[in-house]
Amino acid sequence: MKAAILGSTGYTGMLLARLLAEHPAVEKLLPVSSSRAGTAIQAVDNGFTATAKLGRPEYLSIEEMSVEKPDIVFAGLPHLASAKVCAPFIGKSIVIDLSADFRLTDKELFAAAYGSPAPEAAFPPVYGLCEIYEEAVKKADLIANPGCYPTATLLPLLPVLKEGLAEGPVVVNAISGISGAGKKSQENYLFCERSENAGAYSPGRSHRHWAEMTDQLQVNKIPEELYFTPHLAPLRRGMAVSTTLKAKAGVTEEAIRQVYQKVYDRQPFVRLLEDKLPQTREVWGSNRCDIAFRLQENRLYLFSCIDNLVKGASGQAVQNMNIRFGFDVTAGLALSGMV
Repeated sequence: MKAAILGSTGYTGMLLARLLAEHPAVEKLLPVSSSRAGTAIQAVDNGFTATAKLGRPEYLSIEEMSVEKPDIVFAGLPHLASAKVCAPFIGKSIVIDLSADFRLTDKELFAAAYGSPAPEAAFPPVYGLCEIYEEAVKKADLIANPGCYPTATLLPLLPVLKEGLAEGPVVVNAISGISGAGKKSQENYLFCERSENAGAYSPGRSHRHWAEMTDQLQVNKIPEELYFTPHLAPLRRGMAVSTTLKAKAGVTEEAIRQVYQKVYDRQPFVRLLEDKLPQTREVWGSNRCDIAFRLQENRLYLFSCIDNLVKGASGQAVQNMNIRFGFDVTAGLALSGMV
């Protein structure tokens, strides 16, 4: 199959190129960059050496990529720009969009978060939280790849809320590595600013991913309030999320464990930890989400860790591709973290 990547020069696109180059079902890789078309890939990303699947070793223009008629198009483009660029390919190729343009069903939430009306899609998008919406992904022509914070938060949270084991308000505190902000040359992301420095930003309801998580609660008819405070930590990559909510009367640890086992036992990329809590270094480089829980009196504490660039972005996009095309769900993806 032919796989195209729109926006190949950001962290997401660079990692996607590496994952797809090693994928057994991808025969031809088409990296696209509107600003660097014709530029040698290794002039921009000298770490990429898997050139065997490239038609030629330069970034393609969108027009050149279109001639190839790719089977799948991954869009790693900025929010509010992605939908417009993807539009000509929807219905002709399977499209997996890694921006926020198709993630939210609530148009008012989208407008409040992104300051613009939600883009319209030629086909209804499916929210690509793989382990929760696997059956819908199998039939989707347009897949909205979730954000990193929502992925790490919703995987442990949705099962216990959907089964009625807990109730809000839901209080989420999260830590992200600096790569979660993308490749931005801003003062706040310079090494001297971030090294030995951690702090909160966009608390409560002000982060865009709050809108995405709230939208998913609404989609699942969960009438709970969610409050979200992200923190930036001096890590290159990695994400740790801690969520607190109230356990319903009579709920036991065994009942919670059984819900997770029912939902995730056949899902290779979600691991339930029993005797320890997740750590970012244990999922670094993998497409895995490690989760754990603790029940203390009437309080339920949920914990999760992902690699924000893999399970939080490029890896989950490849997992969505695997599901959509009927490949082995683990194809091209790492189950184990890097040492």
